Amino acid sequence: MRYRLTSEPLFVHCCHCLNCQRQTGSAFVVNLLIERDRVGALGVEPETVDVPRDDGSMQRVYRCPVCRVAVWSEYTYPWIWFVRGGTLDEPRSTVPDVHIFTKSKVEWVALPEGAAAFDVFYDIQELWPPASLERARVAREHAGG
Repeated sequence: MRYRLTSEPLFVHCCHCLNCQRQTGSAFVVNLLIERDRVGALGVEPETVDVPRDDGSMQRVYRCPVCRVAVWSEYTYPWIWFVRGGTLDEPRSTVPDVHIFTKSKVEWVALPEGAAAFDVFYDIQELWPPASLERARVAREHAGG
């Protein structure tokens, strides 16, 4: 499945939570946070699967119908999607802005010196650039949220 992002992401997470570890079968996941209307499938549409989260809520995962790989997810705010960095044409070009849920980080993963890292989550208002905050506000308003 191919898709296109029509802008740079709002922010990039490297999530080390147990939920992401289980869902990806890896030590962490890199997610590019971007407005839903800036992600477009090219050709084949993804299939949606609702998956339970550790807190009991649901997460909608969009999977390629051919290879079944998760390409993006929708969490608490459906107007912001979390695009899986590993599904990009050039995944190595993505650098996380923040590491989250490091309380469950596997011991053998070393975070880069000086990287923003939080045991659980962080204050979006403090960390996101003003332009990203404004884009997220506009997306929320357009979604009626």
